[in-house]
Amino acid sequence: MKNLLALFVISFVFPNLGVAQDVEYYKKLAAAAQNTEIQLLALDSVISKTFQEDDDTFVDYSIQYIDLAKDVDSIEKAARKAMNLQFTITSRKNRPEQAVSIINGVLAHKYKIKDSFLLGGLYLKRGRANFWIDLKKAIEDYSLALENFSPNDSIYLADVYLFKGQAYSNLGQFVPAGENYKKAYDYYEALKDYTYMVHAQQGITTMFSMNSFYDKAKEERDKIIEKLKELNLNNFLVVEYYNQALDYGKMGNKKLQLEYFNKAIEILDKGAETQRDYPNSILVHAKLAEYFASENAIDSATKHIKLVSEWNENVGDVNSQLNYNSAIAKYHFALGDYDTALLHAQKKLENSLSYSYTDAILESYDLLAEIYSKKGDYKNSLESKKAYITISDSIYNRSTANALAYYQTLYETEKKERDLVEKNTNIQLLEKDNESFKKVVAFSSIALLLLFGVILLFRNQQNLKNNKILQEKFSQKLLVSQEEERKRISKDLHDGLGQRLLLIKNKVISNGDDATKKMVDHAIDEVRTISRDLHPFQLQEMGITKAIQHTLTQIDENTTLFISSEIDNIDNLFSPEQEVNIYRIVQESLNNVLKHAKAEASKVSIKKLTNNIVISIKDNGEGFDFSEKYQDIKSLGLKTLLERTKFLNGQMKVQSKINNGTSLEFQFPI
Repeated sequence: MKNLLALFVISFVFPNLGVAQDVEYYKKLAAAAQNTEIQLLALDSVISKTFQEDDDTFVDYSIQYIDLAKDVDSIEKAARKAMNLQFTITSRKNRPEQAVSIINGVLAHKYKIKDSFLLGGLYLKRGRANFWIDLKKAIEDYSLALENFSPNDSIYLADVYLFKGQAYSNLGQFVPAGENYKKAYDYYEALKDYTYMVHAQQGITTMFSMNSFYDKAKEERDKIIEKLKELNLNNFLVVEYYNQALDYGKMGNKKLQLEYFNKAIEILDKGAETQRDYPNSILVHAKLAEYFASENAIDSATKHIKLVSEWNENVGDVNSQLNYNSAIAKYHFALGDYDTALLHAQKKLENSLSYSYTDAILESYDLLAEIYSKKGDYKNSLESKKAYITISDSIYNRSTANALAYYQTLYETEKKERDLVEKNTNIQLLEKDNESFKKVVAFSSIALLLLFGVILLFRNQQNLKNNKILQEKFSQKLLVSQEEERKRISKDLHDGLGQRLLLIKNKVISNGDDATKKMVDHAIDEVRTISRDLHPFQLQEMGITKAIQHTLTQIDENTTLFISSEIDNIDNLFSPEQEVNIYRIVQESLNNVLKHAKAEASKVSIKKLTNNIVISIKDNGEGFDFSEKYQDIKSLGLKTLLERTKFLNGQMKVQSKINNGTSLEFQFPI
């Protein structure tokens, strides 16, 4: 009720708010507002308008919103904003400690949060921030997230298992890492989220490599590479080629190692320099600098060192600093500049310890032992070597245990398969005696029915085919006619009634009747809203990609539904009539979520592949029985979506179960 009152006050006290305003307007409104609800709405407008556009303003005003929401005991509002803020602070601003602090401030009031999605989400987001600070704390947060998410939050449960597997893998704990990766993979497979299925499979492949199963790792990695190419996910190929190069290096195959490093660079250099992936560029070029330094090819090493040094100024995350310091240390070691090499080797060790990266810690101590030895500091060289040996022995013991566990798993799996084959063989032998008799009876029955069935089936199929073609043509013509009529009515409202209302408004203003003016303003806003709902003119003004993003933003801001999205640019891929139908499909799907699903969150994904686009709309609502809903003559929503999909020569898939959410997927050829 308070929110409605605040919106009413803003609409009439600040009449310009219905028009797109710049950020400064909402900043001033937030600073001047005396009413808390109005201030929260103004802050929210600044946040939505600066998201991924102005990180500093987005962060500052998000923090103000969270603090104000906590002050007025709106803890769930504060929780949503804290969750949305985490990625920007952690990944874009490189301040994970601040993200943890903000989320801790909200979790201090967790007893007031009744929504399992919000409580689980806060622990998940804190885990993502702690991932860059303390991996053990990150694992604790992921475990808490699993405890607090409900079974309906399957999208987010899958993410938790994936991130937990990554954390365990980085700590060198491969058995629990593998268990979590497998659970994540199963969840993503059930959700048909193919991109993240690849992420989970990548984690499993990395573990094969870390346990020295290089052939198995190569076999699995080749499958991933083919799948990435098929899904047009080329940005993930860099990491696969890089990891394969590292494996070839461990196997002593320098030629193939260099070949795969160059494959990674070829992908990194395809885009414009302004869009360069700096962390991965530093990662690959730093390793190439180390490679050439170890081969005493100083000129080639120098070329890569210059690039790494230049890009390092644009990146501040711990992993990039680790790779930068490693390359600089080994480069100067090759030059004989042991003082500079020592300085950066020590920094590499510091980075490695802060990140709990076992392999990097091991490399750091080995490098320090060599540098100290060259400098004649044999005491520190010996201490570094001892530390290296201690960690190396620990890794060897752990790898041996993991190898035994791996082969034990293979043995148990093979044994179960043998038992299953044996049982199936016994069953087949028992049934073999009756098989001949059953075949005679079956063939006789089939032959008798087949003669009549074929004739009836052929006639029925022809009738059904003709009726289906007529029905589809009628439905498509009806959709086109409906959109044209909507467009005509929308234009008449805007150009006819809208213009007349503006004339009335000007007349009222000249008479000085403020009360009537407000009523006319309200009527004008209603006419404009109805006009926009009847026909999405923003398609022509903004393009379909921005129009869909605008619709998602409006729903997220004006309803209780939390929406996350991953939207590729699909402008100019379809005709105007096709764009209207695609826009309607997204709009009507989300309207169904709002009206019927009783969902708390929805995830919208639009992916542009080589020959088609895939639109996925998932929610964690109460779900429904698809066959029952589709047969209900009063329910036109699904039928309309299906007809629009056919109009676009596309495919529509629906997955829904009672109390287990709904997933809609549409594929349209480009």
